[in-house]
Amino acid sequence: MRRLLTIALMAGASRPASAQAGPFGRWDLTVHDGAITWPMWLELSAGPPVNGRLQGRTGHALPLEDLELAGIQVRFTLPSEHPRPDLPRFEAVVAGDRMVGALVMPSGRLQVTGRRAPALERGEPLVWGEEVDLLANGLGGWTVRNPTRNGWRIDNGELVNEPPSSDLITKDRFTDFKLHLEVNVPPEGNSGIYLRGRHEVQVQDDHGKPPDSRRMGGIYGQVTPTALPAKLAGEWQTFDITLVGRRVTVVLNGVTMLENVEIPGITGGALDSNEADPGPLMLQGDHTAVRYRNIRIRPAGKRE
Repeated sequence: MRRLLTIALMAGASRPASAQAGPFGRWDLTVHDGAITWPMWLELSAGPPVNGRLQGRTGHALPLEDLELAGIQVRFTLPSEHPRPDLPRFEAVVAGDRMVGALVMPSGRLQVTGRRAPALERGEPLVWGEEVDLLANGLGGWTVRNPTRNGWRIDNGELVNEPPSSDLITKDRFTDFKLHLEVNVPPEGNSGIYLRGRHEVQVQDDHGKPPDSRRMGGIYGQVTPTALPAKLAGEWQTFDITLVGRRVTVVLNGVTMLENVEIPGITGGALDSNEADPGPLMLQGDHTAVRYRNIRIRPAGKRE
């Protein structure tokens, strides 16, 4: 039995999504590697049988194959689409709404801290704020995730990305909002719209394919739409997305794909795991060329 990392638990947290005691429920995790941090997300279910899923730094949420729970202790090997013998081992202990532990690797240990994911339960706002054109000032309201790889530019009013590039992030942060945008995906193109920088609505060349959480309009690896009305590659397509708390409605080309559906947690490539905080709009730019236009957002106004 491996010795668990023990560190002091910080006090205070947002209201958790689950009142379950012990390790069960959803957890927003942060991995600490010196000055560098990255997010993960964990879901543990009492079943039966007991089971779990982990969203790692990239990719999509995967089931845990060797989950071990003993009281407040949690252990498993990090799941991977490409298993290998040297995969990191996750070891943690739970105290109330906090989780602390480590990723154990041949090269050493990385500290992991976490908190129980917030419920984010709230009704529709009484009013929506004024609509904001996010391209009104060109790229003045945006920043690039990796400044050394920037393939974004404005061309005839369109936001164009060409590789090599990286993700494009708004300087403004948002809580709840209604988002309208149009996207043109090239053949075999791949991009994504990250809501609050944490939940990816997939953008991909998927005309004629059945719905899937990792296809056009799905919440990547988390939520599968009921329809997939994607157009042919090279045609302009329209998204209308409403996010309130962790509930999302996605309309693609006039067809409602997801209606007031709960997003369980973050998706791969998220900026952080701080789900209770406002976050930016982020457009994935590290895969293929893509074009966007008419990006407009209406933030939430007053609430009951």
